[in-house]
Amino acid sequence: MGTLSRAALDKFDARLIAPFGTIGINADDHAVTSLVFLGPDISAKAPTKNTLAHLACVQLMSYLNNPKFVFDLPVRLTGSKHQLDVWHAMQQISAGNTITYGALAEEIGSNARAVGTACGKNPVPIVVPCHRIVAASGLGGFMGGKREDPLVIKRWLLTHEGATVVSTVGGKAAGKSANTRSLF
Repeated sequence: MGTLSRAALDKFDARLIAPFGTIGINADDHAVTSLVFLGPDISAKAPTKNTLAHLACVQLMSYLNNPKFVFDLPVRLTGSKHQLDVWHAMQQISAGNTITYGALAEEIGSNARAVGTACGKNPVPIVVPCHRIVAASGLGGFMGGKREDPLVIKRWLLTHEGATVVSTVGGKAAGKSANTRSLF
């Protein structure tokens, strides 16, 4: 992501330092509305206590300490019906597992390119785990290519989870499982 002005950075309700950079967090009184990957040089910003931004920080820290942590944050997912279908399907993929763009597309009656586009528009990555969607022949993309090397974050997240490559179609495993590290 390009350099943000101080005013732009101040619009985040919280900023959390993670091993791969800083995460900007926005929330309202009802839901977390966005998580944004910022550069590693961006400082932290403590959230106001007893807010959803505070709860998001607590749960993100729990995930960073335990990759099997299951999020239960209220999130606001606003998008097309197709995007919502993709995002809801992604939430069914447990930590440590992946699915290909094509297999997910088959599950929801779409195509791989459209699934990839929806992944790139995900407003709350990590919580809605778009990093668990991979290409048939490698990692695929991440964050719509909005950073110099967006795959650094995807690699970190998948390695953190000890991910295996599992494509499912209709809830049944399709293809071989393989350690994700072979995709790097």
